[in-house]
Amino acid sequence: MKNRKTRLAGIFGASLLLAACGTSGSNSSAPPGAQGFTPPKLEALKALGQPEGQLNVLAWPGYAENGSNDPKVNWVTPFEQQTGCKVNVKPFGTSDEAVTLMKTGQYDVVSASGDASLRLVASGDAEPVNTDLVRNYNDVQPFLKNKPWNSVGGVSYGIPHGWGANLLTWRTDKVTPAPGSWSVMFDANSPYKGKVIAYDSPIYIADAALYLQAHQPDLGIKNPYALDDKQFTAAVNLLKQQRPLVSEYWSDYLKESQALKNGDALVGTAWQVTVNLTKGEGAPLEAAVPSEGATGWSDTWMVAAKSPHKTCAYKWLDYIISPKANAQVAEYFGEAPANAKACAEMTDKTLCDTYHANDAAYAAKIAYWTTPIPQCLDGRTDVKCKDYGEWTRAWTEIKG
Repeated sequence: MKNRKTRLAGIFGASLLLAACGTSGSNSSAPPGAQGFTPPKLEALKALGQPEGQLNVLAWPGYAENGSNDPKVNWVTPFEQQTGCKVNVKPFGTSDEAVTLMKTGQYDVVSASGDASLRLVASGDAEPVNTDLVRNYNDVQPFLKNKPWNSVGGVSYGIPHGWGANLLTWRTDKVTPAPGSWSVMFDANSPYKGKVIAYDSPIYIADAALYLQAHQPDLGIKNPYALDDKQFTAAVNLLKQQRPLVSEYWSDYLKESQALKNGDALVGTAWQVTVNLTKGEGAPLEAAVPSEGATGWSDTWMVAAKSPHKTCAYKWLDYIISPKANAQVAEYFGEAPANAKACAEMTDKTLCDTYHANDAAYAAKIAYWTTPIPQCLDGRTDVKCKDYGEWTRAWTEIKG
């Protein structure tokens, strides 16, 4: 849990420009995951060979613990003992940093969030994965497989690892009745003006778009990460309308927890780990996915195209999503595990229920973070969508 604040503090730092990597804009019936672009032609590994004896892992803090941070938290050493693959772990603090480091060619695998994964595919730094070589892939939740952030054109580019939702949370002693809609945060007449806390990132524009998708269907929003000019303007205007309601924008979940505990904030967007921590310290807090749904995140282990240690890489992919290892990471990190069998391995037997790990219906309510690109992610070819650079510029303007 302590590593969580590092994990996403700067996750969405830069624009993604995929147009230069080629497009397939003429394909009006692009399948889910096509993303409107054609990635470089790279082949997945055909078969495992002899382990190469080494593996360079690029990971979010808390994803590849070797005992150096806490002697009791170590799932890397058992992997080394089982495979003979000596693991060198390089933690990163933002997705931009991960993308930059992957371009050096010095790393074999990376735990990529939804914004980084498409960049790595488009640049040719990550290659397709042969899921037949990952035995534990069979037990990964179906609702995490072959999604727009981990596949392109039906081709898998990684192995799902863990996921979570961006929840609506509220102080139960101050917010009544319990809210069932994001309107308590977006309605200009919200009774909680000046007590709203919102996520500090351009990707938060997607939260506004998701709200508009439900409340202004005439805008035609189908995917909160695929916004044409009119849709984007509406989302930005909604966030400008929200600005006077907001007491604070957060990127450090510990600071949000403090604001909720001391009453500086009464309603907000939060991760489940934030809710657990805040409630555990005595604050009367609850959280839920509102009627409009919620945004969220799903991380993926990817293989570097230039990796000289691909057998060790695949052994890592299989190991890190094995029931025991996936459970260890989920508990330490604060997320739902990808492997359905991980729940039986949890020390905290309530964790999977708390994080809705096996709840496909709950997962279906989540619009997982995916980097906006000019080729509309919803399959439209008659318009251009706003890319992440434009989201970033708009966010600066929204915050003022």
